[in-house]
Parts: sequence; C-alpha cells; structure tokens
Amino acid sequence: MNKYLLFIAPLLMFLVIGPVGYILLEGTGFLDGLYLTIITISTVGYGDIVPTTPGGRLFTVLLIFSGVGYVMYMFSQITEAMVEGGLQRFVERRKMQKKMTRLHNHYIVCGFGRIGQEICSILRENNRPFVVIENDDEVIREIDQLGYIELQGDASDDDILLAAGIKNARGLIAVVSTDAENLYITLTARGLNPNLFILTRSSGTPGVAKKLERAGATKVISPYSIGARRMAQLIVRPTVVDFLDLAMQARELGLCMEELLVTAQTSFVNTTLMKSGLRSKYDIIVVAIKRPDIPMIFNPGPNTEIQQNDILIVLGDNQQISALEKTL
Repeated sequence: MNKYLLFIAPLLMFLVIGPVGYILLEGTGFLDGLYLTIITISTVGYGDIVPTTPGGRLFTVLLIFSGVGYVMYMFSQITEAMVEGGLQRFVERRKMQKKMTRLHNHYIVCGFGRIGQEICSILRENNRPFVVIENDDEVIREIDQLGYIELQGDASDDDILLAAGIKNARGLIAVVSTDAENLYITLTARGLNPNLFILTRSSGTPGVAKKLERAGATKVISPYSIGARRMAQLIVRPTVVDFLDLAMQARELGLCMEELLVTAQTSFVNTTLMKSGLRSKYDIIVVAIKRPDIPMIFNPGPNTEIQQNDILIVLGDNQQISALEKTL
C-alpha cells in the first residue's frame, strides 16, 4: 500500500500544482496548463504552447527538475519490481533445478501439511537431503522461506516425480491429505522406481492400508494409530519410551541411535562383530541386525558375522557414528 502511495501521491501533486502554476504565472486555462505540465514532465518538447513570462519559465525549470526526477524514480521502481519479481523468480527457479539435478540418495516428501512439515524438519536436523512437492501457491512460498528445495505440481504426475529425481531417490514419503491422492502417488512412484522405499500415510479407514500396500507402499503409517500406541506405551512403560526418545532425538546430548547399511565396500563386511572394531575403535553398541527375509537379530553376539546388505541398528556417540558413516 505504501509503495502505491509513493507512486500516486507525487503524480497527483504534479497534475494539480503544475496547471495551477501556469494559470497564475502564464494566464493559461486549466487544460493548457495541464498540457504544459505533461509535456514538461515527459520531456517531449514544446510545440504550439510555450511559457513566455520569466516567472513561467522559472516555474518550468523547477517543474522539469522535479518532474524528470519523479519519472526516473518511477521507472527505476518499475524496473526493480520486474527484476525482483520475474527475473529473481526465474533465477531462483534455475538454482532450484540445479540443486535437484545434483540430488542423489535423497527423499521426496509429497505434501507439506502438519505431518509433512514435521518430517522435513527432522530430515533437516539429520542432514538428510530432500525435496518437497506441493501444489498450493501459498504453501510453496512458505517452503521457499524455509529454504527447502521445492517443486510445485501434482505429486502423482510422472513428469513432476521425474523432475524431483525419483530415479536416484532413496525414499518417497506420501503425506497428502487424502487416501486417494496418496494411493495415486504410490502407484506412480512404484511404476517409476520399482526398488524405491515408499512410506505412505493412511487415514486409518479399514481396508485402506492393504490397498496402499498393493499399490506399492513399502510401509503404511496411520498417524492416529501411531499416536494411540504411543500414548498407551507412555502409560504402560513410560521409562522405556523416555529412553527411546532420548536415543532417537537427543543429538544435542551426544547420544544417537542410527541404522547403517553394510555394502560390499564396507571395511568390516564378512567379519565378526568382535573383529569389526565397532566397539573398540568407535565405542558403538550394535543393538540389532536386520537381514533380508529373516527376523531381526537382537543383541547379536561377538561372533556374529556382518554380511553384505545387513542393516546395523547402532547406539553410540553422535560424532563417532558420523565418523563411521563416512567409512561405509
């Protein structure tokens, strides 16, 4: 509102003071005075009507300086608005596209509601690369302000998911508002990347979870079910819940629980826990080992062999785990 006022107020002032000045100094009519004012401000040049008196000419000089200054200011503001608006958005969009092309092993978050916001916050806290897909203009502006990599469009569209780097993604999280939308997103994502980890939100309606799993979801989560279970666990075994919260969230205290994937390049693959150096070198406790198609191995013994594609659930110092991750 103030910007518009800065444009309109000086213009109205010139269109009033200019004609009145010529009427008083040159004896012109209002129309001729307005004509002279517009010609003077626009620097077009005089033709059939010119100032003849010394006072009129002096007034014209003052009007030229102030009027031309106003016109230059007006054009500079218009140019700035164009640059800040269109050009700046174009540049930012190009930067965002370059960032997306460099993403690898990242997560795609579909939807930026309350759950999506919390997920993005946790991903950022854990230094996990991610891109947000959202369709709402106002929400997109909010995502921009937070500095997240975003992509505007329908998350169930093939082109949008491809632009988000689904071929190179580590996982996709579908948390839009309806089960139907999450179902379409899951179907599309599974078709584009058969090996992708897909986490899908369910409303908890009976039968929906099975449909989402048939559509290709790796895991289906109902926020209502998770919330109810957590509340029940806090009643039944509050100390256990407090410990798990501490292990999962207390990075600022130096404690961290993390999962580590063992690859063919991992230095301790095909060795036992005792010989791996995880405890002696990194002071890390292996709580469990997850292997494909077999039950979780809890509290593995020192002679347990670490195999390729094992997922180690570890607990230890945050810095030590970060150092270990760099060697994997």
